[in-house]
Amino acid sequence: MAASSNSSLSGSSVSSDPEDYQPPIWKSYLYQLQQEAPRPKRIVCPKEMETRPKYYGREFHGMISREYADELLRAADGSYLIRESQRQPGTHTLALRFGPQTLNYRLFYDGKHFVAEKRFESVHDLVTDALITLYIETKAAEYIAKMTANPIYEHLGYTSLLKGKMVHRLSRRCTESPRGTFVRDDQISSSLVRHSALKDTPEKQCSYEKMHNFKVHTFRGPHWCEYCANFMWGLIAQGVRCSDCGLNVHKQCSKLVPRDCQPDLRRIKKVFSCDLTTLVKAHNTPRPMVVDLCIREIELRGLKSEGLYRVSGFSEHIEDVRLAFDRDGEKADISASAYADINIIAGALKLYLRDLPIPVITFDLYPKFIQAAKIPNAECRLEAVHEGLLQLPPAHYETLRYLMAHLKRVTTFEKDNLMNSENLGIVFGPTLMQPPEQNALTTLNDMRHQKLVVQLMIEHEDVLF
Repeated sequence: MAASSNSSLSGSSVSSDPEDYQPPIWKSYLYQLQQEAPRPKRIVCPKEMETRPKYYGREFHGMISREYADELLRAADGSYLIRESQRQPGTHTLALRFGPQTLNYRLFYDGKHFVAEKRFESVHDLVTDALITLYIETKAAEYIAKMTANPIYEHLGYTSLLKGKMVHRLSRRCTESPRGTFVRDDQISSSLVRHSALKDTPEKQCSYEKMHNFKVHTFRGPHWCEYCANFMWGLIAQGVRCSDCGLNVHKQCSKLVPRDCQPDLRRIKKVFSCDLTTLVKAHNTPRPMVVDLCIREIELRGLKSEGLYRVSGFSEHIEDVRLAFDRDGEKADISASAYADINIIAGALKLYLRDLPIPVITFDLYPKFIQAAKIPNAECRLEAVHEGLLQLPPAHYETLRYLMAHLKRVTTFEKDNLMNSENLGIVFGPTLMQPPEQNALTTLNDMRHQKLVVQLMIEHEDVLF
């Protein structure tokens, strides 16, 4: 039941090294069934109906019984009409002949026609799609149930692109302090954390996994699923497409696709407000290049700037920096010749972190960090923060690690910039941590805990990361 088909018909967005690529074998059985599906046949009402809504045509028969509608539709498979319900005047029913029976669906209109989720410009298109779906799901029910059993996804060339993807180290070994070093009470390092960081185990490595960002999509022309290789049937909303990498699959197949989305830069419309993992995978970098470039510029000329990160730059200029990154990416000019005030670059970095759709410390882990900050014992508190960090998505962890190392360096110039770890915690707490539910009272109550979490991460950066 599988036949070779021209791969250009698939509309596949997948590409790979031409030397390795072999055209996939598309399974055309469901496509053949769609071609065999009954065609819609409108049953025209012989008289003009004064009660006919303006968005229906002559297929509207007014208030007739279900039995009479069944008689009118017996003539041909695929015939249809619209009637007004006798039981619920003012509501309309689509009566459709399929095989030996007449099917009745409650019909709605809100600018488009629909009986379920799909919305159509015309009743004719709705019926066409319904007949295709009914025919295929009736004729090939067993085939559809098994079509995901032997996917060709691994052989499409898509995953070959991922073989060389970057592997990033999520943790680095920390060097123990020299013997005899005295530590102040407010700089207590958890022995449990230190033991965890120093224990003789292989360095933790992990690829930056990313889920596909699937959205329902209407494909123009024949399209095949890039997971199971079967035809995606219907007139509209035949399947889903990943808006980050362009992968096209059936809705049911989307649940089986691995978490290996490799975003295409052509699909990433902006840098700010883009999901962190999506951005780093698209640019093939361990961290967002905004973070790297801004921190590099700040450390080059701003570490001694009084009130660094606390003093605001002009919002118009910060907005200019945002637009530059969105437009030019890593080529954005944020040098002193473009923006002499380093507070503009610091402000742009804070804006980037604040505008992430999922904060650096994710919504899911927010409660864990807040609870950690409430622990009275210093060692246990630090251990709880460490456990939370290990649960962060890899790109979030690496971004936070790099940022905390930078902020630690900022504090070494405290005499000049007047920014110690507590001050930086006040600034970056709400930026890096946002409660899942935006409740003003909760946000207010959590502010001191947010500050403490960031303060701890700065002071104990060498241990926690």
